[in-house]
Amino acid sequence: MKSTVLAALAAALFLHAFQAQAAEPLTLRIADQKGNMRAQLEAADALKDLPYVIQWSEFPAAAPLAEALNAGAVDAGIIGDAPLLFSLAAGAQVKAIAVNKSNPYGTALLVPQDSPLKTAADLKGKRIATGRGSIGHFVALKALEKAGLGERDVEFRFLGPVDAKIALANGSVDVWATWEPYTALAESSGQGRVLVDGRGLWAGNSYLAATDRALADPARREALQDYLQRLNGAQQWAYAHLDDYARTLARIIGFPEDAARLSFARRELRWQAVDAATVTQQQATADFYQAHALLPRRLDVAPTFEHGFRIGPPAQAASLAPQPARP
Repeated sequence: MKSTVLAALAAALFLHAFQAQAAEPLTLRIADQKGNMRAQLEAADALKDLPYVIQWSEFPAAAPLAEALNAGAVDAGIIGDAPLLFSLAAGAQVKAIAVNKSNPYGTALLVPQDSPLKTAADLKGKRIATGRGSIGHFVALKALEKAGLGERDVEFRFLGPVDAKIALANGSVDVWATWEPYTALAESSGQGRVLVDGRGLWAGNSYLAATDRALADPARREALQDYLQRLNGAQQWAYAHLDDYARTLARIIGFPEDAARLSFARRELRWQAVDAATVTQQQATADFYQAHALLPRRLDVAPTFEHGFRIGPPAQAASLAPQPARP
């Protein structure tokens, strides 16, 4: 009798634990860069009534974010086209599920305000700080090519954003090839000026990339679809409320408000579903890196895209981002 009661009690406890676990909402692990996505979602108040929990991880640049994706430490993250290529070439099991198009001006080569350098042709013999395989690295190589120079005509110093900023300030390097919001911070603070901007050099594509494991899980895939719709609506809200958004962005990334506003406003971001033109642009970027021996072999990018994700029309997407609560 006693054993029967104990068995029944154990079964009840097991069932209770199982039901409690089943009732727990799914956790979506999102990797962000300098508050990019999180700032928009928070400012637009678009994280209300989530049917899942978001666990945020913030990274200063794409390289460590890519490592987190590779390791399966996160489910999805925002990443530039070039870093995504390096991640895929290394065997990462990830796919781009949507593309964020932008004006590429802010991916640029910066020099000190008093630098004698005036054009890309002046880069010969100079020291350029950037992240290896970053979009800054890509734009630097493109700028050199356009000026009739090659990578052997300069000295690359591969540094993270913080160290590169310090190196430019103390004269250890002549140029910093970087991206937003660092470009806007340098300009607005008077610590740097744009020598060469990314227009005509870079497609301006960044991606929301997800791990194959996350995509294979129906519940997680559904959560990613919902997240993408909220993100699209929040981004549109942010452009319609630039001042409100700039305050939130500045708080999250720890930048002055004017720099945060400038960096976002001039990017003119717009989320799109993956299309043939985007795949073609990504293939051109991959081929360029392979030609410069930064990729060991030619990479066919077509299989690295997931085409099943939708982005609602502007009116629908905008409605997903509720107005902020009144103070």
